[in-house]
Amino acid sequence: MGLRLKFNLVLLVVFLLGLGVTGYISYDLLHKNARDEVVRNAGVMMEAALSMRGYTVAQVRPLLPYDPETFHPQSVPAYAATEIMNQLRKKYSDYTYKEAALNPTNPRNRAVDWETDIVGAFRSNPDRGEISGVRDTPTGLSLYLARPFQIKDKACLACHTTAAEAPPAMVKIYGPNNGYGWKHMEVIGAQIVSVPMSLPIQNANRAFYTFMGSLSAVFVVLFVILNLMMSLLIVRPITKMSRAANEISTGNLDIPEFAESGRDEVTLLAKSFNRMRRSLEKAIELIEKK
Repeated sequence: MGLRLKFNLVLLVVFLLGLGVTGYISYDLLHKNARDEVVRNAGVMMEAALSMRGYTVAQVRPLLPYDPETFHPQSVPAYAATEIMNQLRKKYSDYTYKEAALNPTNPRNRAVDWETDIVGAFRSNPDRGEISGVRDTPTGLSLYLARPFQIKDKACLACHTTAAEAPPAMVKIYGPNNGYGWKHMEVIGAQIVSVPMSLPIQNANRAFYTFMGSLSAVFVVLFVILNLMMSLLIVRPITKMSRAANEISTGNLDIPEFAESGRDEVTLLAKSFNRMRRSLEKAIELIEKK
């Protein structure tokens, strides 16, 4: 193989190895950043829901005095948080918030299969503060963030011990079979926020392809420049010397000497070649004199 071919093969191998390592690291980093972004969004939604619950308890509920004949769902923190999040879903339909329970008062809060597994995990380990994961949905991958919903305030049991003890107005709305039998410190459900991952992943993939494309373009430019430099500075001078050596070996001494200006390796080789040629000419002259 020629020098240029060997050089290009080595350069190509080095580039492919570098491209592979860089691609693996950058892909993993970009997707990790995308997931972190989704987790932050889910955390913001969760804190927003908790803030809504706190606002309802602190400022809405005191304005609605207890009346056994009148029940205002708006005074229930879970109802208020869910309703406000449902308003958000009108614009961002892929973002969901649900206070999933195994035995909810409002049937819309009943946990489905995958939510039941999360609630079960919290019930088996009440000290577990948070669960997150990724699940496939009809609209693409979605990250969920869940926190346990535990009865820490005994006042909540006034409406959820038995239907007979609950406000008649509430029983009239939701019936006598839902949301009763709760116990103090029992995990009855989970607050679950779901945030779509499709857009952050698309952005991460787009950034990855742009980066790798740019890196490949830079390599092509460097490949061309290095080949031109190698051809001008190394291959052509050495090829010229090789032809000159071939001519001199056949007795043609009319080949001009090479320029000796410079201090690079090719110039040193040219100087050595010129000295060898002069020595050969002197040797031939001595032979012819004899």
